[in-house]
Amino acid sequence: MPVIEFVAGWISGAIGIVVGHPIDTVKVRLQTQSQYRGILDCILKTYGRETIFGFFKGMSFPVGMVAISNSLMFGSYSNALLYLSGKNFEDRANPKHNLHISMAGCFAGGVQVIFTAPVDLIKVRLQNQTESFKSHGKTFHVKSLYKGPFHCAACIFRKEGVAGLYRGSIALALRDVPTTGLYFLAYEVLCKWMTNDGEVPGTWAMLFAGGCAGTVGWAAANPMDVIKSRMQMDGINGSKYRGILDCFVKSVQEEGAKVLLKGLAINSLRAFPVNAVTFLSYELLLQTLR
Repeated sequence: MPVIEFVAGWISGAIGIVVGHPIDTVKVRLQTQSQYRGILDCILKTYGRETIFGFFKGMSFPVGMVAISNSLMFGSYSNALLYLSGKNFEDRANPKHNLHISMAGCFAGGVQVIFTAPVDLIKVRLQNQTESFKSHGKTFHVKSLYKGPFHCAACIFRKEGVAGLYRGSIALALRDVPTTGLYFLAYEVLCKWMTNDGEVPGTWAMLFAGGCAGTVGWAAANPMDVIKSRMQMDGINGSKYRGILDCFVKSVQEEGAKVLLKGLAINSLRAFPVNAVTFLSYELLLQTLR
C-alpha cells in the first residue's frame, strides 16, 4: 500500500499544483508586497512585467517535492485514522468518529510540515522575485536574486544555515496542524452527507467535498498564512520581525486587522478547484491501482 499511496499522492498533488499555482503566486504577492491594489491589479502587473511565465515562478520545485509531501500527508492520515478507530480507511461502511478524523488530520499536518517547511520557503522566495517592490515603506530589488530552487536553497543555507531553511516553520505548523484536521473532517463529513451508508462517493460528491474542504481549510488558515509568508520573506533584506507574535503585532499596527485577511478571496478561489481535483484524482487512483 505505501507504494500505491506514494504514486497516487504524487500524481494528485502534481495535478493540484499545476491547477492552482498561478493563483497561489498572486496570493503570495498580495500577502507580502504592498504595491498592489487588489487581485486584478496584481494579475495585470505580473503579466505586464513577466508575461504568463511570471505566474508559474517557483512551481517546478513543489511539483517535484509533492510526491513526498502528499504521500506523507495522506499516508499519515490514513494510518493514524486506522490506529485511532481500528477500522479500514477505505471501508465506507464503517463510519469513522469525527474526533478521530480531526486528530488524524492534525497528526498528518504536523508530519507534513517537517518536510514542507523548506520547500514552502523556497517557493515563496521564488514567487516574490519581481523587478522591485515596496514593503513597509522600503523598496526592495530582488530580480534574479535566485537562479532556481536549488540555488535559492544554497543561498539561504550559506547565509543562515539549516535554521534559515526552516524560517517561518513554526507559523507553518500553527497554520497546517489544526487546519489539516479541519480539512479532512470537512471532506469526510460532506462525503458522508452526500452518500448513503456503505456507498463509495461518486465523482461529483468527491469533487464537491474536496473543493469545500479546501476552501474551509484555507479560510481558517489565512491569518496564519499571512504571518508565515511575511516571516519567510523577512530574511532577504535583514530581519524585521523577532518572532510570530512580533510579526502579528507589527503587521496589524501598520496595516490594521484587515491585513490578516490579505489573500483570503484568492485563497478561497484557488482552494476549491485545487482540492477538488486533488481529492478526486487521489481517490480514483487508489481505486484503479488497487
